[in-house]
Amino acid sequence: MKARHAKSLLPAALLVTVGPLLLTACAVGPDYVKPKTDTPDAFKETAGWKVAQPADTRLPSKWWEIYNDPLLNDLEEQLNAANQTIAQAEAQYRQSRAAVRGAQASYYPTASAAASHTRAGNPVAKTVTPLAASGPTDTNTLTIDVGWEPDLWGRVRRTVEANKAGAQASAADLQATRLLAQAQLAQDYFQLRDLDAERRLYDKTVEGYSKSLELTRNQYKAGTVSKENVVLAETQLRTTEAQAIDFDVQRAQMEHAIALLVGKPAPVFSIKPTPSFDTAVPAIPVGVPSTLLERRPDIANAERLAAAANAKVGLADSAWYPNLTLSAQGGYQSSSFANWISAPNRLWSIGPSIAQTLFDGGALRAASDQARASYDASVANYRQTVLAGFQEVEDNIAALRILEQEMDKQREAVELSRHSVELTRNQYKAGVVAYLDVITVETTALSNERALVDLLNRRLSASVLLIKALGGGWDVSQLPDNEAVSKR
Repeated sequence: MKARHAKSLLPAALLVTVGPLLLTACAVGPDYVKPKTDTPDAFKETAGWKVAQPADTRLPSKWWEIYNDPLLNDLEEQLNAANQTIAQAEAQYRQSRAAVRGAQASYYPTASAAASHTRAGNPVAKTVTPLAASGPTDTNTLTIDVGWEPDLWGRVRRTVEANKAGAQASAADLQATRLLAQAQLAQDYFQLRDLDAERRLYDKTVEGYSKSLELTRNQYKAGTVSKENVVLAETQLRTTEAQAIDFDVQRAQMEHAIALLVGKPAPVFSIKPTPSFDTAVPAIPVGVPSTLLERRPDIANAERLAAAANAKVGLADSAWYPNLTLSAQGGYQSSSFANWISAPNRLWSIGPSIAQTLFDGGALRAASDQARASYDASVANYRQTVLAGFQEVEDNIAALRILEQEMDKQREAVELSRHSVELTRNQYKAGVVAYLDVITVETTALSNERALVDLLNRRLSASVLLIKALGGGWDVSQLPDNEAVSKR
């Protein structure tokens, strides 16, 4: 037989030997079944709430566009492209996909080649029989080693199964990270606009207080009011000016927080104030609780982690069974370099080996128990994540419903406080009331104005949190399948 022909038979011999074994191979351990959860028929907090029903009952993937704010849209796009927390999660997803390919490599044989040249003397031979002793000997060796461990008990299959589920969990975590950053940006942006609106309110109030101080000074010069009124008016003005300046600190910090989210250095990033803060709270399709299980990436992440933990139970169980290894070696060995690669110098070996743990002090049992406990923990985490999802949706539906009612009442309070300020100022000018009465109603009016602005911000924030709780337009159909996570 020629050398080339003999070498080509090595892999074939392995397949012939292991073929019948593969036909009877099985993957030990439990097959995965998605954990069951209690799902209510409807969200409780929607009762009595007139929710607008958009034509599309699903949120768009670019959900922030429903607020109709071009600058917010631009900032969200910058975040998607440059946020470093998202970049980190994306790299971790690629890492988990590489782990799948690494596990799949164990399905196949491994082959290695080695070449060596050694030169050795024979001092024993020279001492005993000097005349028969030869000089140093040369040995040239070229070998190819092939080894394969057939996946008889599903060790490799369970490992690949666990890694694929882990990669899908990582993909869901990437989306959850992206959604969290998008929602945080929207909340920070609306908070920035709230601060701008409050600063404008204070600037307008300072302007009014300045006129009141000038009027009081004129009245004091005319002898119609006491010095105390002048001091009170000036104190009110300076206090409000100081409070207005404090908004600048908060705004700067919020602007820096947005810069971090969009991946920009804070020193080169800025957002100009807007002339008004009147963003409408959009209609948000809530749907039914059962759809939440398919639309939240954190729930998908927890479910895939449970699938991975289940596969690891089978992996732990496979350690109870013997390991079969098939190996083959072929090559050449000669003391002469010139005739090294030739048929007479050919060497080869082929054969199986089997190994079984006989005693390990309970290590295998402990590993199996640990894997099952880990699976139980992952199932509990999945169910807890589902419950937390229902809670978040209910929380923010309630917030939107109640805050809307509160805002209606607050608008009435603002109108009444404005009228009260007008009446009291006229009474003060007529000398009927003291300036302290003016300060009291003006302070109440300012507080009501601030509360109205804050309620709008709280409603917008609740709407963002509701969108986040509903999954932000994502669903499990966007998770990569088993084939996708295996590709390069």
